[in-house]
Amino acid sequence: MSLSIIRPGMLTTIQDAGRYGYRQAGVIVSGPMDARALREANLLVGNPEGAAGLEITLRGPTIRFEAAHLIALTGADLSPTLNGQPLPMRRPVAVTRGCELAFGAVRVGCRAYLAVSGGLAVPEVLGSRSTYLRAGIGGFQGRALQADDVVPAAGPTEIGGQLRQLLMARHPARAWVAASWSIAPSWPGSPTRVATIRAVRGPEYKRFTTASQQDFWTQEFTVTPSSDRMGYRLQGPELRRHNHQEILSTAVTFGTVQVPAAGIPIILMADHQTTGGYPRLAQVISADFSHLAQLPLGGRIRFQEVALTEAQLAYLHQERTLHQLQRALKLTLPPS
Repeated sequence: MSLSIIRPGMLTTIQDAGRYGYRQAGVIVSGPMDARALREANLLVGNPEGAAGLEITLRGPTIRFEAAHLIALTGADLSPTLNGQPLPMRRPVAVTRGCELAFGAVRVGCRAYLAVSGGLAVPEVLGSRSTYLRAGIGGFQGRALQADDVVPAAGPTEIGGQLRQLLMARHPARAWVAASWSIAPSWPGSPTRVATIRAVRGPEYKRFTTASQQDFWTQEFTVTPSSDRMGYRLQGPELRRHNHQEILSTAVTFGTVQVPAAGIPIILMADHQTTGGYPRLAQVISADFSHLAQLPLGGRIRFQEVALTEAQLAYLHQERTLHQLQRALKLTLPPS
């Protein structure tokens, strides 16, 4: 079972939950930019939440399915089609051999996630199938997908196989059949509005002037074209420190907001380094990572300060929602 890449798109990589347990050796976690979207896609096709799928950025690929599959597409709306017909998102879709998935204009967001029941069967590197582009490891030969690549896929999971049969039985003559239901979007996507991103104060927050602290919480910032999977460089008010005394390199993580001497903040993203030497002004809360990951270049951000307790409650709410989805999906299958 496999997927043939007809056109690769702008940046299409294989990502799973990430490469954990090696940060002490300088190996980054990597993984999806929008982990919640990948987890949802996997749940929709009966996979473990961290199974390997495709992360599709802005201009999507064209993919031909070389066998029958159960798939799901979540995250950004990049005008997906199957055999030239609009593909409904955020639901299981049964496809037959030869179906072609393609993408058009970006409607909202910038990263979509494709899960295939059983997951993508590329080799693991240090316990993960995630692609780390800068090191050239993981994924498909350590790189973004290219035209004529053939990506191996494992056979469907038991749940995925049952669900595919259930869908195709309703319309056996069709090339593909989508479920009549869908899950709610995981983030409040909008092509024009200013994104509100919640954050808590970072360890070096007091190193910044009172005016800069206020600017960070009250002024808008824009994601610049120099942003990538490693970090979002922002344009906005210059954030000044009381002095330019540097700090020792210390731990950083997804969502850490660092501020170099020039005063322009950087939000660290999925491919962030393991340590950093710039003051950590703030930390984006994990419940807002999906919203952050879906901001396009030129997207506007306004930060909102929250207490640690609120951040924890938001995380618990997100996890509870995913567990409810997992339980609800089991009810869609006939008893075995």
